[in-house]
Amino acid sequence: MSQLQIRDVRTILTAPDGVNLVVVKIETNEPGLYGLGCATFTQRHLAVATAVDQYLKPFLIGKDPLRIEDIWQTSMVSAYWRNGPVLNNAVSGMDMALWDIKGKLANMPVYDMLGGKLREAAVVYRHTDGRDEQEVEENVRKYIEQGYRILRCQMGGYGGKGHKFHSPENAQLGSYFDPDAYTRSVPRLFEHLRSKLGNEIELLHDIHERLVPIEAVRLAKQLEPYRLFFLEDALPPEQLDWFRQIRSQCGTPLAMGELFVHSAEWMPLVTERLIDFIRCHISAIGGLTPAKKLATLCEAFGIRTAWHGPTDISPVGQAANIHLDLSSPNFGVQEWSEFSDKMREVFPGCPVVRNGYVYLNEKPGLGVDLDESKASLYPCHNRLPEWTLSRIPDGSPVRP
Repeated sequence: MSQLQIRDVRTILTAPDGVNLVVVKIETNEPGLYGLGCATFTQRHLAVATAVDQYLKPFLIGKDPLRIEDIWQTSMVSAYWRNGPVLNNAVSGMDMALWDIKGKLANMPVYDMLGGKLREAAVVYRHTDGRDEQEVEENVRKYIEQGYRILRCQMGGYGGKGHKFHSPENAQLGSYFDPDAYTRSVPRLFEHLRSKLGNEIELLHDIHERLVPIEAVRLAKQLEPYRLFFLEDALPPEQLDWFRQIRSQCGTPLAMGELFVHSAEWMPLVTERLIDFIRCHISAIGGLTPAKKLATLCEAFGIRTAWHGPTDISPVGQAANIHLDLSSPNFGVQEWSEFSDKMREVFPGCPVVRNGYVYLNEKPGLGVDLDESKASLYPCHNRLPEWTLSRIPDGSPVRP
């Protein structure tokens, strides 16, 4: 084989389930040898595609794809200004694709190149919701029947729904919620669930940054008797100092990280042991290369991984999560959103869940492929999701 080189770099945009996905494909000069990586930033997919196609592509052409660390380091500083979800996702697509190529060339799954398996599958948690406590309980029981033992429980989505609002005249349009009504409803929900389900099932809840810091402290304390597996995103990245207040006042386990894009955000939380689970969106922090380092850092401080795994991640990105899950000593749990039949047709080789555990297909590299002809049948849309335009009853815009 001649000197291996990157021959072409392309972004593929597709939305089989109506959610914009961005996949980077890197082709080499070795016939048939290519890699796929997830670069999905749903709300700014066109910006990521431009960053890859107009800037990273000319930077990468002709480089040795096996020099992953060197390429990652130089790509991150090639624009001088660095970090941020657009650039990080672009670099992630490239980074995952290079790991995919290296695994295929070595005829090894990526987890073997990360040190090998520590477990055969990764335990997952699913999302449950409902209009009231009884409906949430019913939906939790449905998942229990399918073999799931860790469930995230919301009631009316993030911040709750169905509350009456006392708003001023001419209030702006948006996705309204009432923080006070929400905080009253959550302890009531978990009191009901524990009384009906006992303590054998692990329960989670996602505040999704919907509260001012002191209310997040109070809610974490109120939920302590119900032994949550973890409380997710209690605070926005702009208010991380408040984790010290939560930690000093209660023992509710805390998970944080899906909005992180820079190591300065997670370093104090990890080194001061202010959280229990790190749950970054690995494409938003730059891909597998930094995520593996972050997992190792967290291991040293007794913090487990719970990588972000929502609907706005491609099967390629979810597979990358799972390769880390299988090879990390400090794996905790994997968030899971089931792939539709359309998604599985577009992305052959999707991971599969059986009895509450997700399994890879053991193929070399990341193990997930992409049918470009089928992907083209599901074009992306260019509109913002309403849920990101959050407002409280007086009309003020707040963090989503």
